[in-house]
Amino acid sequence: MNAHSGPTLITLATSLLLFACAAYVGRCRVRFDIKAPATTGHPQFEVAYRIQMNTLENAVAFLPVLWVFALNVSSLWATALGGLWLAGRVWYAFSYARDPKTRGSGFLVSMLSFAALGLGGAWGVVHGVLG
Repeated sequence: MNAHSGPTLITLATSLLLFACAAYVGRCRVRFDIKAPATTGHPQFEVAYRIQMNTLENAVAFLPVLWVFALNVSSLWATALGGLWLAGRVWYAFSYARDPKTRGSGFLVSMLSFAALGLGGAWGVVHGVLG
């Protein structure tokens, strides 16, 4: 097993989550007869679309900090924090799909994980440059 297998697995799992979110939007398009390029229509379609867009927006910020942390601090801790981010995003998606008012806890878990990766990664870079 290579030193960065954990973050690599988290990266692949994040890609799978993005695919699953897109597939959910597609299923809702068919189920509620929402023709592309429309992004509004049935409320459940709009929820699916927001889950996908919010997850995509977060993944774009998450993946770089995951790797900055892994390369400059700890691959093991990057994997743990990345796994927590991923679990939070899955929790967010399922909660949001069931009842949008309940999405906050999963969002909070993912944001705290993101913050730890971002701040820790920044510390690792600065420490490496100065140290």
